[in-house]
Amino acid sequence: MTGTSPLRALIVEDEWPARNYLVELLEASSLAVVVGAVGSLEEARQVLEHETGSGLDVVFVDVQLEGAPRGENGLTFVRERLKHPNPPAFVLATAFDDHALEAYELGVVDYLLKPFSEERVAQCLRRLEERRRGATRTSAPPRIVARRKRSLVFLEPAEIWAFEAADRLTCVHTVHGTFDLDLSLAAVESSFGRTFLRVHRNWLVNEKHIKELDREGHETHLFVGAGVGEDARGVRVPVARERAAAVREMLLTNVTGIRRA
Repeated sequence: MTGTSPLRALIVEDEWPARNYLVELLEASSLAVVVGAVGSLEEARQVLEHETGSGLDVVFVDVQLEGAPRGENGLTFVRERLKHPNPPAFVLATAFDDHALEAYELGVVDYLLKPFSEERVAQCLRRLEERRRGATRTSAPPRIVARRKRSLVFLEPAEIWAFEAADRLTCVHTVHGTFDLDLSLAAVESSFGRTFLRVHRNWLVNEKHIKELDREGHETHLFVGAGVGEDARGVRVPVARERAAAVREMLLTNVTGIRRA
């Protein structure tokens, strides 16, 4: 570390040998200091709610935790905590590789597989430190560069309506048109933090440009763009069924005009 303080880490792992070994690897790296190592989600919540919890940089959490309430695991815990203001970064540390896609869709920074290795943990910490330095260098989201044939198009976040992934390609929908992008949705989400809202595995949207919420049967769609009505310019975005309730609740928070059911 050069001129920066070590990353402050919390470990959530119910198996004490794995928990202690991860503590040893983090501390030995000199890149992180462990401020807590707990064996349950309830203990983790207590640490995060404590006044010192706000200073955490990263939480390493296992997926399967013995004694967790029915229906809860490390992924549900991450999803819950990411709804809080200014959440720490999250890293999944688990013996199972079949949760990786869902984890990255949630926005976890890294995915460590057991048995942990010194080299892999150090790589993860360097990634976290680079992420922290990037957040320190600028408080505003970076501009994004897209492609239009041979041209490069430079876009401000406020000009962007949504990002879409389809057929292994990513495009960005904007007030100026739709352009190709070389980044994955996960990379965009990592770069812009919570500026864009994940509403579907293939869509990130700019909350400030959401104009309509449409529900028909079990399907939910958003209209994201400029204006409303037949002449509006924008894009119709599907909302995943498992995210529909949370998206609707988010949109109806701190608004007035309709009676809530």
